[in-house]
Order: sequence, then C-alpha cells, then structure tokens
Amino acid sequence: MSFTYNRTIHFQDTDAAGVIYFANVLSMCHEAYEESLGIAGINLKTFFSNSSTAIPIVHTSADFFAPMFCGDKLSINLIPQQLSETKFEIVYEIVADSSSQQILAKAMTRHVCINPITRTRTPFPDAIVQWLGRV
Repeated sequence: MSFTYNRTIHFQDTDAAGVIYFANVLSMCHEAYEESLGIAGINLKTFFSNSSTAIPIVHTSADFFAPMFCGDKLSINLIPQQLSETKFEIVYEIVADSSSQQILAKAMTRHVCINPITRTRTPFPDAIVQWLGRV
C-alpha cells in the first residue's frame, strides 16, 4: 500500500538557480512520513518524544530526473516496506501534480528502531507495526 502527500514548492525550498535545493526534497519526504503517521492515528508529539524507543534514519538517497521550481505542485507517494522487526525503509516518488504525472525524483529513507538509552536495536512498537501494515 502507499500514502500520498500533496505539497507546493515554496520560494524558501529553492536555491540560487531557482530550483528546489536537493536537501529540501528529503525534508518534504519527511513531511510526508509525519503526515502518514498522523493519519494512521499516531500522536506525533508522543511519537517523537518517546523515551523508550527512537526510530532514527540511518541511510538515505535521492535521485533527480527533472527540475522542480517554486510554485510547482507535487504529489509525494510514500511506499514503506518492513525489512525486519527492527528496520524499515520508505521509497518516495515525487510526482508532478499535473496531467503528465511525471516522476521528478525518487528518494529513500531507511529507519531502525533503537532503545535511545542503550542505543541497541529493539523491535518496533505495535503502533509502527500497524502503520507499516496500513500504509
């Protein structure tokens, strides 16, 4: 399954050449991730301040296929996949929100679940397992 997040590129998202700054694509993908958690009923304040588990990003990548400009309307398709009881990755397709549906970029984030005190891996909380099954 997947989740779609709609976003307009703002002036602050662009660089001196007038195109989206590469790191801001990952920021927008993280917005989509947060939105999908919220839609699934996960309280974001509690989720990101949980003292018993943390789910940091340990790897990311992005490939760009066409420029994105201020004012462009995008759809970000989020496709998560559980890799183990402690690891998942999300593939993001950034698509022109127009009749062309052109894929402008693809990104990926890989996450692991850890105990933030011991820094050792721990199984995902039930809410994340349920989110992975729904999205």
